Amino acid sequence: MLDRVVKIKRCAAVVKGGRRFSFAAMVVVGDGKGKVGWGYGKANEVPPSVQKAQKQASNSLIEVPLVEGSIPHQVWGQFGAAKVVLIPAGAGTGIIAGQAVRAVCEASGIHDILTKSYGTNNPVTLVKATIDALSKLRTREQIAALRGVELDELTV
Repeated sequence: MLDRVVKIKRCAAVVKGGRRFSFAAMVVVGDGKGKVGWGYGKANEVPPSVQKAQKQASNSLIEVPLVEGSIPHQVWGQFGAAKVVLIPAGAGTGIIAGQAVRAVCEASGIHDILTKSYGTNNPVTLVKATIDALSKLRTREQIAALRGVELDELTV
């Protein structure tokens, strides 16, 4: 399993003796073969927060359909103020994405993709918007089965 720490936040609570710090970690986990998930963990130290996030991420895996190292079709994802568009790309293009979206794409096993994010640049909401977009993906075979039609092998 591949795991990437996307963001570590330090939070402070003001108490009588001063400030008490805690940490929140955002982690993306994937197997590199079409499964990806995200987790968000909070603790008083960094390592426990990362471990909590990894555990949550491994429990929230979704299946991503891959077609020759890319995605089957263009798709939009949204979470809060973050909007992400994922566009399939030809072989050799690579992952054209920012840090948060790149972490999700690499963990899911996508090798060639074009992305653009709109709205906020908050990595936490960008990861959630990217996962939302990937969960909307369908292959030609899945759509044909849903509609109850047979595919012509000549049509592309």
